[in-house]
Amino acid sequence: QVQLLESGGASVQAGGSLRLSCVASGSTISNYCVGWFRQAPGKERERVGTMFRDGSTDYAESVKGRFTISKDNADKTLTLQMDNLKPDDTAMYYCAAALGGANSRTCRQYNYWGQGTQVTVSS
Repeated sequence: QVQLLESGGASVQAGGSLRLSCVASGSTISNYCVGWFRQAPGKERERVGTMFRDGSTDYAESVKGRFTISKDNADKTLTLQMDNLKPDDTAMYYCAAALGGANSRTCRQYNYWGQGTQVTVSS
């Protein structure tokens, strides 16, 4: 099994940048779908983006062009680079992992979750 721990959340001004990290222990994430999610108070949890097992990525329309997901070469750390932050990006951010499905671009249920890290963007 894999355990995940996020870090890097902070309070920043609109237009600024922030980099979140998610460190895996117990296992590498090489055979998992990995992704970032966020949840603001009173709102449903939202998928921010996904990295599939083939290394390709997919992003929510609200963050496309501003956020970038990457992994380190050892498949131990997942990173979310956030640029041009907006107040609507304010949320608790979570990294998560899912077992891969039948092919490199399909995922099963996200069963592994970090504790979350808070991002606050002020106007």
